[in-house]
Amino acid sequence: MVEENRPAFAAERRERILELVRANGTMSLRDIAVKVHASEVTVRRDVRALEAEGLVDRRRGGVALPGRVGHEQSYAGRSGRCAAEKAAIAASAARLVRPGDAVTIGPGTTTEALARELASRTDITVVTNSLRVAEALAGASGVEVVVTGGTVYGPARALVGAAAEQSLKGLRVTRAFLSGNGVSAERGLSTPNPAVAGVDAALAACAEETVVLADHTKVGADTMVATVPPEGIAHLVTDSSADPEVLMTLEETGALVHVAVVARERGQ
Repeated sequence: MVEENRPAFAAERRERILELVRANGTMSLRDIAVKVHASEVTVRRDVRALEAEGLVDRRRGGVALPGRVGHEQSYAGRSGRCAAEKAAIAASAARLVRPGDAVTIGPGTTTEALARELASRTDITVVTNSLRVAEALAGASGVEVVVTGGTVYGPARALVGAAAEQSLKGLRVTRAFLSGNGVSAERGLSTPNPAVAGVDAALAACAEETVVLADHTKVGADTMVATVPPEGIAHLVTDSSADPEVLMTLEETGALVHVAVVARERGQ
């Protein structure tokens, strides 16, 4: 079917997949493909997008509910997902920050982990719209923290809106560190919320280059609103469980891919 890959139908197809998984608990990709009249490749891409939003969990050859109620996963719930991978990604990304740097950091559980890594640094400036990032750096004597204005968006623990975007205009920093909910070679970095997307784009616009922090559940996922185009991603920091084919396509767009090694993989 030609229509199965058209963006206009993607949201409807993903909603149908979510309905099927909610009704059955677990399903194979093959069964889902039959039900939604799409290829397994298309369904796999849809499942990645749904997993990036915390709506389903991928299993070997299939998909399952993550064991929660409600449409949008809580911030605390996202914090517990892939915690070891996020810690490794944060440690790797922190090596891209040097004394004297000014950086922007967007909202997210992985960027919050990055902020904790930077708390012991000296002579850096962090501009952020993330309440959790600001809190993690509040006691860091060597870090100057600049928080944007804006309206609080609770699920992301972030400041959003025109005031947040306006406060970033005219700034220039070395790097922007963003997380989002999906990253692909086709659309770059994306997020399901337009308000969050607007500030993510503004944080990136301030920077000489953008660094995306994305665990394997987000690599290859494509959510509703694109924030940074593929060619605008200078670095992608992920973990070793990310799909190598997707990483290769991202490298072809110009991103330098850093694969962080999780502590358990080092035998620690």
